[in-house]
Amino acid sequence: MTLPDNPLHWRIALVGYGEVGRILAEDLRRQGVLVCACDLKVGVGDTAIARHAGDFRVPIFVDHATTLEGADLVVSAVTASQTLAAAESCAAAIPPGAFFLDFNSASPGTKIAAAGLIEAAGGRYVEGAVMTSVPPHRCKVPLLLGGPHAAALAPALKALGFAPTLGSEKLGVASATKMCRSVMIKGLEAMVIESFTTARAYGVEDAVVASLYETFPGIDWEKQASYFFQRVIEHGRRRSEEVFEVAATVREAGLIPWSAAGTAERQAWMADLADAGTFGRRDQAGFARSTDWRDEADRILATLKTKE
Repeated sequence: MTLPDNPLHWRIALVGYGEVGRILAEDLRRQGVLVCACDLKVGVGDTAIARHAGDFRVPIFVDHATTLEGADLVVSAVTASQTLAAAESCAAAIPPGAFFLDFNSASPGTKIAAAGLIEAAGGRYVEGAVMTSVPPHRCKVPLLLGGPHAAALAPALKALGFAPTLGSEKLGVASATKMCRSVMIKGLEAMVIESFTTARAYGVEDAVVASLYETFPGIDWEKQASYFFQRVIEHGRRRSEEVFEVAATVREAGLIPWSAAGTAERQAWMADLADAGTFGRRDQAGFARSTDWRDEADRILATLKTKE
């Protein structure tokens, strides 16, 4: 398979059309790049996905075979738990020689297994580790690439507007970097939610926050806490799946993931509350948009009281 010399003339297939998939579609389509996508939710009548895809002229399908037909680059951006399943489905349809960029937050072991499926089918697997939250940076989110085909793909990604950095040619290293970072970042989110909500229950939140400012004066704890609450409320399900993969990464290193496993449970717990409507309906503009974390903590505490 011979790819067009100009990456802007590539055909790009997005596997997964959630928040990340949509952002990538928007940025690529604004450059005139041909993009198609697949998402299983299309098959169950998700009108928001269909509407967005229509607005940006992105053909969207349920099946991988149609989506990947003639693709030069496949970008897998599914939830962490679906990383391997997505690779397996794509392996049955990927054009020989096409690049497969795995954007997903999965453990090194999962990425290596996914690479084996794609490589066996004739595709060129590239491990991608997204090193911070996508929305503020969009396509230019810091992206650490890994694997033997990373160097070949990096220039094309830059031409497409991405911000890749070459990591190790050894598969799993980029993901290990991402996962170890997430032990801290996702763990801090969970700790802040647990600490601040408990402090609010006891009426000692102002004293706790003041003490944190004194100990760590470089962090705006009020602003950071509100941001953490918002992100976890809105994306707790995806984040919990990622941290279960973080826990798997810790296990693969031979350690017991006490911290990561607890973080995953807390993130999933918040997702359950959000699904139950604790923070308002997801289709309302006010959902997870409070500028004061206390509002969200009060909603959590009120929900817990009703269950007593």
